Amino acid sequence: MSRTPLFTGTAPALVTPFTADGALDEAAFRRLIDYQIEGGVEALVVLGTTGENPTITFDERVRLVETAVTHTAGRVPVIVGTGSNATAESVTFARQATAAGADGQLVVGPYYNKPSQEGFRAHVAAIADATDLPIILYNVPGRTSFNLQADTVLRLAEEVPSVVGIKEASGNLAQISDILRHRPAHLAVYAGDDEWTLPLVLLGGDGVISVISNALPHRFSTLVRTALAGDVTEARRLHMDLLPAMRACFFDTNPIPIKAVLAEMGLIEPTLRLPLVPMPDTTRRRVLEAFETLISVAA
Repeated sequence: MSRTPLFTGTAPALVTPFTADGALDEAAFRRLIDYQIEGGVEALVVLGTTGENPTITFDERVRLVETAVTHTAGRVPVIVGTGSNATAESVTFARQATAAGADGQLVVGPYYNKPSQEGFRAHVAAIADATDLPIILYNVPGRTSFNLQADTVLRLAEEVPSVVGIKEASGNLAQISDILRHRPAHLAVYAGDDEWTLPLVLLGGDGVISVISNALPHRFSTLVRTALAGDVTEARRLHMDLLPAMRACFFDTNPIPIKAVLAEMGLIEPTLRLPLVPMPDTTRRRVLEAFETLISVAA
């Protein structure tokens, strides 16, 4: 089977900007899209974990996806988070993303109901039966309490033609290595944690779906391209320069820290949706200190 990856390199998992009164901030969303593309990213992910997707209504989802596709205007692929813990809902989201003209979808392991491996396989197969929109699987057991095992990933890649990639955020090197060692040629493997990007690429991976790129698209995509080009010395230097900021993105629940950084930069309002709340001031200062030499702050 031969299939071109949806992207190779960096895809920011975009935050969802809100106005001070909690509504979608579509103007800020468009600015953020331009900032990412001008920074050199290779794709965009809308409505992933970083986009606070559990708190987005269906009507808001439609507006966000349509805005992303229209405003991006083919400059880079647009990948939409369609995952849910209800298969029927994921099918609905997948069909809506397809109708809007998205280039791919990100399907997270169902959370809370903790399916078996066979249950997840059936979940993905049902989504694939509903639309031919390419699928990137998303394994993040720290969020879902469900680990997508390497054997399941490899089976899905062989049996479901629309499965073209996986975002791996398990932090399990043995599992990631097994996927990389045995994957079919058409299956792209992406880091699901910015700090794992360099080691995963050096093991043969294809890039990252990133949090930090929201604030530092040029710097981080340069690191990823440098690693993909095989310049290990320079990639290691760039990785170490960005390491404090990568870790600061998780001083509190994602996307709380990265939204604070983007607000400090003047790109968005510092608005979250409940049940997420702002960081304590001491934590916020630590996050901003980790970024202070890396970001430009609006006057």
